[in-house]
Amino acid sequence: MGLLSRMSSILKAKMSDFLDKAEDPRETLDYSYQKQLELLQNVKRGVVDVVTAKRRLELQEAKLKENAAKLDGQAKQALAAGREDLARTALERKQVILLQLQGLDSQIADLEKEQEKLTTAETRLAMKVESFRTRKETIKAQYSAAEAQVRIGEAVTGLSEEMADVGYAVQHAEDKTEKLRARAGAIDELVAAGTLEDFTGTPDIVERELSQISVSQNVEQELARMKQQLAAPKQTKQLKEGK
Repeated sequence: MGLLSRMSSILKAKMSDFLDKAEDPRETLDYSYQKQLELLQNVKRGVVDVVTAKRRLELQEAKLKENAAKLDGQAKQALAAGREDLARTALERKQVILLQLQGLDSQIADLEKEQEKLTTAETRLAMKVESFRTRKETIKAQYSAAEAQVRIGEAVTGLSEEMADVGYAVQHAEDKTEKLRARAGAIDELVAAGTLEDFTGTPDIVERELSQISVSQNVEQELARMKQQLAAPKQTKQLKEGK
């Protein structure tokens, strides 16, 4: 159980490190800003919906007021004509309309309050979104500058992976060159010592024959000289004895 727990901790740590390296804070900031814009758009749509509903009720209110005025006129006209019954009916309908107008007034007042809240919220949110946008762009610029400085520093000091690869390639090439130079020097030394024969410099048949003749002549000359040296003391002795 302890081993599994340690393995789980190690995997979580590695995953966290991987995500940290893969995450670009600039993308995160842009994503957050986009989400705030969407929220702001939702608030604006809410304001539009509330205003539309209020406008619809206001139109309905105007129509009811028009009908109430019309019924009031009809009641007066009926009463003047001696039709009190018609006048009462018109006034009853007018009262129903007035009750409806009271309900509409209350709904319109509620919508006006809601519109005022949403408008205030929209203004505040718009200010926050704009402030976040400014801060976001500042942080992104600072991050980009810091990232560029790090890359330049890594390139100069050889800490970056690319420069590390370049350094390894250079070192490998230098090591291989030194090995080839050492091998070439060893071969030249062995050829000079006669241990190895330089087949690239093998003379042709004429040169080989002339070399053998020259060697034979030199050998004969050496033999003749040695014989003369050996014979010289004997001749000197014989001359002395003849005297």
